[in-house]
Amino acid sequence: MDKYRIIVKGIVKSLDKYLIVEKWFDDRIQDPYQWGFIDGAINFGESPDRAVVRIIAEDTGLCVQIDRVLYTWSFMAGDTCTIGISYLCLTGMEDVLLSEELHDYRWITKDEFEQYIDNQDVLNDIECAGLE
Repeated sequence: MDKYRIIVKGIVKSLDKYLIVEKWFDDRIQDPYQWGFIDGAINFGESPDRAVVRIIAEDTGLCVQIDRVLYTWSFMAGDTCTIGISYLCLTGMEDVLLSEELHDYRWITKDEFEQYIDNQDVLNDIECAGLE
């Protein structure tokens, strides 16, 4: 039987800055906390659009509006295929209330992405998506 997992990612923009969050990944690596964007799994029966708005609100307390889909991705882990959809989401809010799963946050410019985001595939996808 095929196994699929669908993830949505919200790249949240307020004015000319983007929200990045620091979250725990794995305590078996040198730096278990890593910077990235808000992401999470879609609930069964939930649309990807609703899921990204819900996940951002749950993880940050921010109300957002979807601007557009930026890019998609996929990868295999064992016998599960994970499919991801990345959205550009806009907000007028800047006060973030982090969920317990997140460690820290920063509002940064696009030029600062490489200082925080280690995953070169994510950086390449953002560049190809034409993020301003």
